[in-house]
Amino acid sequence: MMSTTIAAPAAAAPVTEVKVKRRWTQHGLLFVAPFLLIYVVFLVWPVLLGLRMSLSSVNIAGANDRLVGFDNYAEAFADPRMWHSLWNTVVFTVLSTIPLVILGLAFALLVHNLRFVQWLWRLSFFGPFLLPSAVVSILWLQMIYPPEYGLINGTLGTDFTWLTDPSTAMWSVVLTTVWWTVGFNFLLYLAALQSIPEHLYEAAAIDGASAWHKLRSITLPLLGRTTALIVVLQLLASLKVFDQIYLMTSGGPQDSTRSIIEYAYDMGFTGYRIGYASAVSYILFVLIVIVSLGQLRLFRKRAEVSS
Repeated sequence: MMSTTIAAPAAAAPVTEVKVKRRWTQHGLLFVAPFLLIYVVFLVWPVLLGLRMSLSSVNIAGANDRLVGFDNYAEAFADPRMWHSLWNTVVFTVLSTIPLVILGLAFALLVHNLRFVQWLWRLSFFGPFLLPSAVVSILWLQMIYPPEYGLINGTLGTDFTWLTDPSTAMWSVVLTTVWWTVGFNFLLYLAALQSIPEHLYEAAAIDGASAWHKLRSITLPLLGRTTALIVVLQLLASLKVFDQIYLMTSGGPQDSTRSIIEYAYDMGFTGYRIGYASAVSYILFVLIVIVSLGQLRLFRKRAEVSS
């Protein structure tokens, strides 16, 4: 006689567990609802509205609001002033990012290895970053760059006009930016250095490693993720530069320092072409997304190779 085995039915999830999960979901939505509302109202909706405006010919008064498709984008790509402003932005990004990363690391290594009055060094390097852009711009305009009594000309014994000469205007803004913002990178590097286990350096010292070998074989590799983060953040900040350039040079002589955001600002609030200015802004937005994704992909591949 054949015996048959009947499989027991799968145990259903307890009703109480389902109720608890549903209750947590409801309560969670209630907690995040204020943030989601603010996020949608002040970020998602303006982004969608700006995209719609970039496809129209609306002016600053809201008149002439008719859809023109991609005409604004076509005009922007054919406008040499837009390309010149974009090139100025790229030049500023390259000139500022490299020293900001290198100096941030150098200052962090210096402070990390100092054993006296570390708080004073931290304050000295990080203090300028706390100043608003307007204060920094006025400070350098009134005390550092004036041809008659500025600190640089007084030290060098010259009367050069740093901000009104096309060959030096961009370098002058870059110098101000490096002095102003290097403290943020310094702070990130300092925090990362303090998280490196001390026993790694002790083991290297027992093996007879020099300070240079410790830096090259221990410190720099363990700071790789921090460097990747700093480079990405610095590229994004530099591509969006506006404040100090506008306040110090207003585009500079022969538009030598005019950034892409300043160009969009001029088109929208001086030329009253909000639709065209929105199209230029979205071109910059796409560029920033491409740079960010490219940097993250590059650093991810390096991390996989090193691991």
